[in-house]
Parts: sequence; C-alpha cells; structure tokens
Amino acid sequence: MPAHAYRYALPKFLYTQHNVRRYGFHGTSHAYVSERGSELAGSYKHGGWLTAHLGNGSSTCAIWNGQSVDTSMGLTPLEGVVMGTRSGDVDPSIHSFLASNLGWDIYKIDKMLNSESGLLGLSDLSNDMRTLIEASEQGNEDATLAIEVFCYRLAKSLAALSCGLPRIDGLFFTGGIGENSAYIREKTIAYLPHFGFNLSKEQNDGLKRGTEGRIDAGTGPQIWVIPTDEEGRIAKETVHVVEHEVQQAAKKPESDIATA
Repeated sequence: MPAHAYRYALPKFLYTQHNVRRYGFHGTSHAYVSERGSELAGSYKHGGWLTAHLGNGSSTCAIWNGQSVDTSMGLTPLEGVVMGTRSGDVDPSIHSFLASNLGWDIYKIDKMLNSESGLLGLSDLSNDMRTLIEASEQGNEDATLAIEVFCYRLAKSLAALSCGLPRIDGLFFTGGIGENSAYIREKTIAYLPHFGFNLSKEQNDGLKRGTEGRIDAGTGPQIWVIPTDEEGRIAKETVHVVEHEVQQAAKKPESDIATA
C-alpha cells in the first residue's frame, strides 16, 4: 500500500519509533481471490478490483494490477467494516467517553469492541448472519437493523476504497457470508447504484453455495463469487520462497557454502 493509504494522521514518532500504521489483514484471502477472479474475468493480475472477505471477521480491499492499494483493516483487525463481534470503525473518543461516564477501564472497553459488538451487539441475539436473517424474516427488528448496518457499512467501505483505483473492473465476494449469502450480496450491491453494478438476481440466487460463479447481468463491472483458499495460497507462497532460497544457494560459490 502507498504511504498515503497506510499512515495514520498521528504524531510522526508513533510511526517511526513504534510502527503505528495500517497493516490490514486477510491478505492471503484477498490475494487468492483477486488472482483467481481476474483470471476468470480474462485479465489475469490486471485491472482494478474490489474484494470483500465476509465472515465472522470481515474486510475489504482495493487491488490494482495484482497489488493491494488500500484495505479496510488497520493496525489491528478491529478497524473497518462491521463484523460478527467486532465493532469496526467507531469514534476513537468512545474510549474516553466510556471511561469518564461508565468508569470502564481500557481492558473492558477493548473486550466490548472486539467480542461484544458487531452483529452480536447490534442484534443482541447472535453473531451468525444465518441466525439473523432467519430472525429478521420472523420480524425481529434488531436483527433487521444489524443486517442493514452490516450491508450499508460494507458498501460504504467499498465505495471509499474505490478512490484508490483508476477504474473498477469488478467486485469479488468471498468468505463464509460472501460465498453463501445471496441476500447479503444483493443488499450490498443495492447501496452502490452509482458504480454501474448490474446484479443478475437469477444468477445470484441460483449460484450453488460454496461454488464460484459470475453473478452480474453482463453489463457494467463484473461481480463474482470466489470461494477463498487461504491454505492453498500460503502453500504456493511457501513453495515460491523455498525455490528462491534454493536458487540463491545454487549461485553461491562452493567455498561460501562450505563455510556457511
């Protein structure tokens, strides 16, 4: 990521002396999905893509020509979109507000933001999207609101990340929710009409769970569902590193190898 994407607007010494910056997470998933998706789209490792890894932990990423240019998570996985039990983005002053008004210490606040918030906190029911969708269909207003906040914040994140791309060629959904919930995909796309996405309801609803497939109507940026393979990606990267080490060792003079 470029510096203007990973630096926080904090005193410089926090970055130079303590490495306080945005790092992002789910990197292997975003890398695999963007590579596989761009291959299916006929532009392998080229173009501008948005990826949405949606599960109990969720994040989004903007990728240009195979390289991440921005992402939703930051110094920790707490930053970004709404998740199963994580709040995602909140006003940082909530810490001082809760400490001053409720007497909470930093550990209690941290636990609340990481383990008691997100879908669980909003719904006061569950961190499982399947449970919330079922409850919403039965008239549970808190579950309905949790779903709406999740989709709105997700769309808002994707829209913000698009600023880092010269153009948008498509959007890839992955992760447990992204791969399996046509309902969440549809609601999220509905918040992005100005991007020109044209979701095919038939393709979206008809895609078998856990399979990859294109779900747009053939016009506008492409929309794909790509099951992630983080283990496969890690294995591929491991092979690459080992092969590089072997090649480097082969270039060394025998005398260097003997004394190593």
